[in-house]
Amino acid sequence: MVFVEITALMKNLFYLFNIFLLLLIVSGLSNAQTIRIVDGSSGLPVPNVALFNKKRNKAVISDDQGKADIGIFSMSDSVYFQHPSYLRVIYSKEQLEQTGFTILLEREIRMLKEFVIAVNKWEQDKKEVPNEIKTITRSDVQFHNPQTAGDLLAISNAVFLQKSQLGGGSPMIRGFAANSVLLVVDGIRMNNAIYRSGNLQNVISLDANIIKKLEVVYGPGSVVYGSDALGGVMDFHTLDARLSAKKALSVSTNAALRYSTANNEKTGHLDINIGFNKWAFLSSVTYSNYQNLRMGAWNHPSYQRNEYVMRFGIKDSVLVNLDPNVQIFSGYTQLNLMQKIRFSPKKKLDFIYAFHYSASSNIPRYDRLIQYSNEQLKYSEWYYGPQRWMLHSLTARSDNKNIIADNTNFIVAYQNYSESRHDRKLNETFLRHRLENVDIFSLNLDLNKKFGKDHAFYYGVESVFNNVKSTANSENIITGDKVNEATRYPDGINHYTTVAAYTSLKYNITKKITLDAGIRYSYIHLYSTIENNSFYSFPFDNIKITNGALNGSLGLVFRPGKNTQINFNASSGFRAPNLDDVAKVFDSQPGGVVVPNEDLKPEYAYNIDLGLVQNFNNRLKFEITGFYTLLKNAMVRQEFKFNGYDTMVYDGELSKVYALVNAGEATIFGTSMNLEAKLSRAFSLSTDFSYIKGKVKDGSPLRHAPPIYGGFHFLYENTFFKGDFYLLYNGKISNKNLAPDEQT
Repeated sequence: MVFVEITALMKNLFYLFNIFLLLLIVSGLSNAQTIRIVDGSSGLPVPNVALFNKKRNKAVISDDQGKADIGIFSMSDSVYFQHPSYLRVIYSKEQLEQTGFTILLEREIRMLKEFVIAVNKWEQDKKEVPNEIKTITRSDVQFHNPQTAGDLLAISNAVFLQKSQLGGGSPMIRGFAANSVLLVVDGIRMNNAIYRSGNLQNVISLDANIIKKLEVVYGPGSVVYGSDALGGVMDFHTLDARLSAKKALSVSTNAALRYSTANNEKTGHLDINIGFNKWAFLSSVTYSNYQNLRMGAWNHPSYQRNEYVMRFGIKDSVLVNLDPNVQIFSGYTQLNLMQKIRFSPKKKLDFIYAFHYSASSNIPRYDRLIQYSNEQLKYSEWYYGPQRWMLHSLTARSDNKNIIADNTNFIVAYQNYSESRHDRKLNETFLRHRLENVDIFSLNLDLNKKFGKDHAFYYGVESVFNNVKSTANSENIITGDKVNEATRYPDGINHYTTVAAYTSLKYNITKKITLDAGIRYSYIHLYSTIENNSFYSFPFDNIKITNGALNGSLGLVFRPGKNTQINFNASSGFRAPNLDDVAKVFDSQPGGVVVPNEDLKPEYAYNIDLGLVQNFNNRLKFEITGFYTLLKNAMVRQEFKFNGYDTMVYDGELSKVYALVNAGEATIFGTSMNLEAKLSRAFSLSTDFSYIKGKVKDGSPLRHAPPIYGGFHFLYENTFFKGDFYLLYNGKISNKNLAPDEQT
């Protein structure tokens, strides 16, 4: 019923605003100097095309609808059309009028003049960046139309994605995952004090429909982003609130409906942008309903749902699933909202308020629901409670040059994140609830200052404060009575604070050589107290850890020719233990329990990259990167003793004790390759391949090192149609070759 109402609302708003927009367009037809620029294959408008005459003393940029006013050009001018992704064309003013004021541009594969933001938080030419970077554009998002942001990462081959249930998606980058890779949205870090080392599903909180651009930076990113960025950074940029290009009101809408057969998904999306001369408002809503997932029928018996539990009255009943390929109790729903308000009081000054909200329904944990004990299902219920994420941010950006900066970006933000776990064993009457709530306050100040012709300093400060509240109880599902239960984290004060400063330098030594260097110092303080120590009798009542970390990077980019680029990058990263690492107690695996370790130290990564990018006549591009990472003080889960014993009774079972410990050294190495080819105006292909190997010093495999994986895309595109035949694949890792804590 909710979905039907939202869908009807979206349709009405869609028709209303498009009629209004049509009236605005008709009213502006008197301006015969407006030209429209579109993609020659897809027919879609091309924004940000530069139009200029030969002397470049006249110039204009196409807007979001691919339109540009050519009234500034005279009949004798030759007008150049230039865009990083298209072949440059030239028309006279007379020829433009003969085209009917519509210009078709042909795509090309380009290595140069692609700009990236994630490396130093400011737009920078990719030909000056030594890092391996994968960029996913707005057109990629719209075409692939993924169910979640996690699925977008998987389809694009940017990362290896682990999904243990339908409501999941844990990215792995270069053998790191969960709290060892960093999620950033609009310059604000999402990682918080309870991001765990196990697989993490927080990326699905982001609405794929509002992603303008995604940049995945591979390798340690601690110089700019601090702790957690060991494997890499996933930097999400959401849609902007757009001002009107003219004095008149500008309104634009975008709506989408999607249905998927594999899980009977029904999704509706609507966003509306209202732009004035100095004010702009962008509103977005997306609602998704995912039913039970139907798995593939090709030889995957381990994931089949042969039986399931239903409760009738006061009794649990085990029922036979008539179709084992339907994963009963795997579906969920999700709502995403976004609101942006932009105020530009004068040129080169912007204030932007942003609100993000994401809330799911209960998300069943499928791998636990099919777990057996003594030849019968172990759990009647096991689900994650609603995963809620809320973000308020205020950004002030100035592009007015002064003595200390050419560009200044200041962000103050507040996030609230809540998650919970709920489980009940078969035929038991008590349902256990564990709830976590995190408040995150952050402040970022980033600046850059150019000097000379092509050199720049980037520098900034950051402060982040986390406050965690952990509660738990067990509820009698018959009487409703509740009793206290051991919390997942300490039940007292839980504070996690970071303060840091960084600076980096881009220096073009020659026209062919660019130097990138940076340094950052971070101070991290964790303080946690235990109020109720009756459940486990810990030998301490508080945990206090203070760490400092100094990280650096040094990169060189060599461009021996117009179409060749060689990258070298050496960098270090670190991850300070957070509350989840240090103070958690939970059932990590059947017969095992993880306990706190107050002696845990930060882990450090030292990485070297060497890459080659070769462009062949803007028709074929080949890129290959090899890397080697040395991980010191690696945090790994190992057997441990608690109060002198290697076993303890947990949840009514005698369980082996584990803890995160610093296991000395680990090494990770691998390579990634990408090939893009423009076969003709209509046909193109791309393929990716990644190989990663990781092991601890004792020879055991490192957790989160994925198997060989990659993908192949073959595309056809014309004015009326675009199709992609694609294949995603990955290799196999046998049980004996998994990390010890992952073996069954």
